[in-house]
Amino acid sequence: MSIPDGVDGVDGVDGVGGVGGVGGVGGEVGAGDQRRVQMLQAALSVIVERGFPETRIADVAERAGTSPALVIYYFKTKDGLLSEAMRYAEDTWYEEGARRTQGIDSAAGRLEELVAMSCLPDATSEITDSWALWLDLWAQAVRHPEVARVRTEFDAHWRESIVEIVRDGQAAGEFGEVDATDFSLGFSAMLDGFAVQIALRDAVVSAERAFRLAMAYASERLGFSWTPRDPQRARPSGRRRTAGAPAPLASRAEQGAARAKRTARRGTQRPRPAR
Repeated sequence: MSIPDGVDGVDGVDGVGGVGGVGGVGGEVGAGDQRRVQMLQAALSVIVERGFPETRIADVAERAGTSPALVIYYFKTKDGLLSEAMRYAEDTWYEEGARRTQGIDSAAGRLEELVAMSCLPDATSEITDSWALWLDLWAQAVRHPEVARVRTEFDAHWRESIVEIVRDGQAAGEFGEVDATDFSLGFSAMLDGFAVQIALRDAVVSAERAFRLAMAYASERLGFSWTPRDPQRARPSGRRRTAGAPAPLASRAEQGAARAKRTARRGTQRPRPAR
């Protein structure tokens, strides 16, 4: 993306169109994209510290080492900044999930890793305190249509990721015959509920307890054996994944390609969540 000369530090650029998507326009890689990522990372850092209502464009600009005018140029509004910062956080989370699950052959093992990532925040992750970010997103989505659209998109992707793993496990003979979409809806709601308690540092619902309860529920509903062990390293047993099965925590494009493959191979499938 080309930034007009003089934008940095110049007032009155609110009318300039914002840039959607993570990583810049059309996959371009350059100084503008790097600067944009720096602003997204700065926004996440400030929001975690102060909460979205107390975050100002000027705070983000100062943290990123740039001007408020340039932040406005990229994101147009404060809501736009929150939406794009959360997109960046979500994409980073799914990339980490793909990396962590790449060598896990069983669907049960990949589901367990998904639950561990949800309930057991990784202190070494690039983006910490993700639950605080989600609490802000949910709160803002109630009254801000732009943020509400992003929340809807994220939840659809989240549920679809669970559906993919469940159907993968059913095809491999690991999981029983449950409705994958119904299970995904209930299970994602359970994990989101635990997330709120973890974010609030509830004295009763610890991260480890939430992980154990979620896995106990999943194993009972899906019909696979799971023994509580070290939550960071535990891997439930299960038959190996069939060749060509889609990777878990896939991107939206990868999920669509995998769905087309299964449709051609198996014929009609049950409906999935709208995107």
